[in-house]
Amino acid sequence: MAAENEMSDTIAAISTPPGAGGIGVIRMSGPQAFAVLQQIFKPHDPACSFRSHQLYYGHILAPEVSGQKKIIDEVLAVYMRTPKTYTREDVVEIHGHGNFLVLQSILELLLHYPVRLADPGEFTKRAFLNGRIDLTQAEAVIDLLSARTRKGIEIAQGQLSGRLYDQVDAIRQVLMHMRAIVEVAIDFPDEDHEIINHDELTLQLEASVRAPLVVLLRNADQGKIFREGITVVIAGLPNVGKSSLLNTLLQEERALVTAIPGTTRDTIEEYVDIEGVPVRIVDTAGIRDNAEEVEELGIQRAKQQIQQADLVLFMIDLTKGIRGADHELFRSIEHKPVILVANKMDLLPQGLPDLTEFGNHALAQVLISAKKQQGIAELKQAIFKAVVGNRGQWQEDGCAPNLRHKDALTRAYAASNQALDGLQTVTTSDLLAIDLQECLAELDAIVGVTTTEDILDLIFKQFCLGK
Repeated sequence: MAAENEMSDTIAAISTPPGAGGIGVIRMSGPQAFAVLQQIFKPHDPACSFRSHQLYYGHILAPEVSGQKKIIDEVLAVYMRTPKTYTREDVVEIHGHGNFLVLQSILELLLHYPVRLADPGEFTKRAFLNGRIDLTQAEAVIDLLSARTRKGIEIAQGQLSGRLYDQVDAIRQVLMHMRAIVEVAIDFPDEDHEIINHDELTLQLEASVRAPLVVLLRNADQGKIFREGITVVIAGLPNVGKSSLLNTLLQEERALVTAIPGTTRDTIEEYVDIEGVPVRIVDTAGIRDNAEEVEELGIQRAKQQIQQADLVLFMIDLTKGIRGADHELFRSIEHKPVILVANKMDLLPQGLPDLTEFGNHALAQVLISAKKQQGIAELKQAIFKAVVGNRGQWQEDGCAPNLRHKDALTRAYAASNQALDGLQTVTTSDLLAIDLQECLAELDAIVGVTTTEDILDLIFKQFCLGK
């Protein structure tokens, strides 16, 4: 936990992103926040009473220069009295003009008083340490700030509302109840078999501990996809329509498109929302032999991107038929998850060429016209299904454990298996208590009941300043 003197500090930071904007916000939290505000803020109304959670208009004034105080900015200021604040401490917000130099001047003025610059995530860390939120909710703040899709926002908001905590805590309560029974048996060893009903505890462990742990672990895998997204690389021979497909998926002219083969010399990357999954689409140079030096560098980079991709869209030009170079390129990437994308269907003069070789190895094959924007909805569905599988209708129950949670859940599940083995083999109560406590300890770490300072530092360092 944070050192006591650190928690007694008053901290400040700019809470809005760098750059120009209509409004910029500076936040202070701690015991000196209100006193400092009174030193630097001159309200327009001299009779200002500073009621909690009410905005007041006025000016931020710098120390006296030549007998006069200099106006730094025209602002709105609000004082929020503990405990009904984000950190459960006294909090002050100063809403000034969104010029970074102006905000920096105000922040520098604050640091002349008993105020220090906040560490990354320190406001949220104080909210956790002061008991306003649990650790899963604190981590949800990170996910909410970094979400790239509406689905990612929904998942983060579900976790922020406490649904992950509720599911984990329900398992914790069962484990604490079971452990209490076992502890009584330890205290009264002569009555062990009368106190512990092994069949009843076995059913309880399976239904109320192991089963929900399995659901949470499954949701962690899916949550990772919606939270972090995937990388999809568009690959193919030159001039098959890769850049046109990128532009169509983005609905903007992001990549240069010409009829000249080899136009794309480097990778072009953008994010697109496909049914809630943040997909990093990478357009690559067309792969061919005998390319000139600069184009060859792009081809090598394309091959590197293919190896790192979660999914490859292998594009062919239907109007050119299936060429030997198509077969050769496909064989070099068929070890990856691949969707065959057959382009220029609008220009196909007659029946489809034989796509058997590709179709037998690809997850799906989709006919499109990148130029006419035909078949794009079907392609997006194929991408989503390739990533999420048959669980496309998955509803995450408002929770999506992250990697830290998943590691702890995995260890908790292993401990629950050991406890189950102990119940079935009628092991000693001492050993059973150890297994139940180990399972409980892992869940305690998820919600922050027992979490080391190192882990807390690692979590909150992911935050930006001012949050």
